[in-house]
Amino acid sequence: MARQIGILGGGGISETHLRAAQQIDGLQVAAVCGENPAKVKRLAEMAGARAYSDVEAFVTHQPMDLVAIGSPSGCHADQGIPAARKGLHVLVEKPIDITVSRADRLIEECRRAGVKLGVVFQDRVAPDIVRLKELIDNGSLGRPLLASAHVRWHRPIEYYGESRWRGTWALDGGGALMNQGIHTADLLLWLLGDVANVSARTATLLHDIEVEDTAVAVLEFTSGALGMIEAATSAFPGYPRRLVLTGTEGTACLEDDQLVDLDLRSSSQAARDSSDRSRNASASSPLVSDVRGHRRILEDFLHAVDSGGSPVCDGPEGRRSVELVEAIYASSKSGARITLQPSGPSGSRAVFPV
Repeated sequence: MARQIGILGGGGISETHLRAAQQIDGLQVAAVCGENPAKVKRLAEMAGARAYSDVEAFVTHQPMDLVAIGSPSGCHADQGIPAARKGLHVLVEKPIDITVSRADRLIEECRRAGVKLGVVFQDRVAPDIVRLKELIDNGSLGRPLLASAHVRWHRPIEYYGESRWRGTWALDGGGALMNQGIHTADLLLWLLGDVANVSARTATLLHDIEVEDTAVAVLEFTSGALGMIEAATSAFPGYPRRLVLTGTEGTACLEDDQLVDLDLRSSSQAARDSSDRSRNASASSPLVSDVRGHRRILEDFLHAVDSGGSPVCDGPEGRRSVELVEAIYASSKSGARITLQPSGPSGSRAVFPV
C-alpha cells in the first residue's frame, strides 16, 4: 500500500516537495494546504490531491501518513505541532523554525507523539559533500584548522517586495543568514562540530527590509579550529557558494556542492573543477529547478519512518543551525563575542556574551 503525504504550503518550495514526492515509487500526494487558494489549487491539480485552506482540517485528511512543510519559516512549529498530534510524521523545510524556543516546542511535541521529525538540509545527502564528510571523519584531512564559507548571493528587490513574509523578523526570522546562509551554517556544524564562540557583524546595506542582507561572522569551534562565514543577498549578480576546509593533512574546496579541489599530503591525486558539472542557480534565484536533493531527503525520511531510525537531519540536529544564527545575531547586536555553552541533559545549549 502506498504511503500518503500531505504538502503544507503553496509556494515554490512546496512545488519542489511535490515534484520530489512524485518521483518516489510508493508515495502519493494526498492533500495540499495553504493560504493562497489559486496556488494551492494548482498544486493539488498537479498531484490529483485534495486542496485545503485550514491546517486543522488538513491534518485530519485520511489517508495521510506524513506531511512536508514548506510554509514561511515562522509557521513551521505552529503547523507541525497539530500534524504531530494527529500521528503524522513531520518533515519541515529549513530552518526548523526561526527561534530555538520554537524549535524546542516542535521537537518535544513530535517526541511526545512518537512521530519522526526531519529537517530539509539537502546538503547532507549531496554526493560530494557526503564524500567530504567521510574524508573528515576518517582522518584524511587530519585535524581541522580553518574553514571559510562564502554565500555571496543576490536577490532582487521584487524577491522581498512581492512577499508578505520574506525579510521580516516575524516570519523569516532573519535575512541572508537565517534564510539563505542557514544551509551553510548547518553544513559547518555537521562537518566540523559545535561552535564555542562567535563574533559577528550584520547589516542591511541594499534592500529595504527589516533584517540583514549582508553578514560576516568569525567562528571558534570546540575543536579549536577557526572559521568564517559570510552570507549576503546583496552580492550582484550572485556567485556560487564556496566552502574551503583546511586540516593538518590537506585542504578541500566545495563549490556549487561539488568537490572541485582536494589536496592531501597522503596522495598526489586531486579533484579538479569539471567543465560539465551543473551550476546551482540558487546564487541568483530562489527557485529550485533540480529536485534531486529534496528527493534524497524525502527518501531518507521515509526510510527512517520505516526502519525506526533517525533521518539524516532530525529535530535536534536541525535546531543547531538556528542556535548558531541566534548567536551571530546576538553578537552583532551587542558588539560582544558570544559563547555557546551546553545547558541541560538534553544537550541543548545557551548563548552568553563574554
